[in-house]
Amino acid sequence: MLVGTWNLENLMLPRSGDGAPATEAEYEAKVEALASVITALDPALLGVQEVRQEEALADLAKAAGGQWHTALSRYADRRGIRVGVLSRTPLRIRRDTHVFAKGLRPVQGDDGTEPDPHDHETSRGFLAVETDTGDGLLQVAVAHLKSKLLSYPAAEGKSRFQPHDEAERARFGAYALYRRAAEATTLRAVADFLLEGAGTERDVIVLGDMNDVVNAATTQILLGPPGSELDKPRAFYKSDLGDPFRLWDIAPCIPEERRFSRVSFGRAELIDHVLLSHRLAKRIAEAGTGLPEHRDDALVLPSVGEDPRKRVGTPGSDHAPVWVRV
Repeated sequence: MLVGTWNLENLMLPRSGDGAPATEAEYEAKVEALASVITALDPALLGVQEVRQEEALADLAKAAGGQWHTALSRYADRRGIRVGVLSRTPLRIRRDTHVFAKGLRPVQGDDGTEPDPHDHETSRGFLAVETDTGDGLLQVAVAHLKSKLLSYPAAEGKSRFQPHDEAERARFGAYALYRRAAEATTLRAVADFLLEGAGTERDVIVLGDMNDVVNAATTQILLGPPGSELDKPRAFYKSDLGDPFRLWDIAPCIPEERRFSRVSFGRAELIDHVLLSHRLAKRIAEAGTGLPEHRDDALVLPSVGEDPRKRVGTPGSDHAPVWVRV
């Protein structure tokens, strides 16, 4: 069984808002390009990010061929994009939330002095589903954490991508980090809800666009108890009291030359992650980015700069799928 995650980069109906294709032709080219990858990947379940409408996700599922079941979070960000799931087997929603985990206070999001109602919410909803794969229940949580890409308030509610000065850049970098840390903590709470302290017996996967690299503090929050990683075989195969609660990032199982999912300012980074409970981590057959059939080819992605609007109307995605086969 192959399970993966993929940021689809603005899957939206034409002329439906910021980032949407301008014409039907651009939309159809976008859907076809994405569908061709999903068809070749052939996942049992794929977590997706940056979907605006249920109709757009349905169009993608139809273009990918075969029977698909879909789910989409109710909670979109200010641009209207959400996380969702494509699955070959029926889905049941376990949790769909956008409220910070218990105990977290609101975070500062900008230079404003008045509280913002969004200061205690995640950028986008986190969606947890379960499905019967024929080998028992598989539970999957899909997320899209706050981006490292910074935007700054401008007139009439619009955004700009250049700061007025370096002090503003530093402040908004801190605001983004505050939010991503709170969101990682909230996603970890969703993972705890699915694991229920039984990760050695349950098939649980947490995946999505985490918007930071493997060793980033925010990504590490998701792992739970420290001390056991897939690139440390002695620690992994020596059971301890943390195993029922711990999640393992599949990154070390991805060939090093393909261990990236996005290119930003010319720098290749793995910011999309798949994390497995102990029962699944013991059963990893292979992992990768892009398509399995092209594992020996170089993975080529466009380099993204500070203004994402330059890619509007472009087919495909600026991310590569990240996947694991168990």
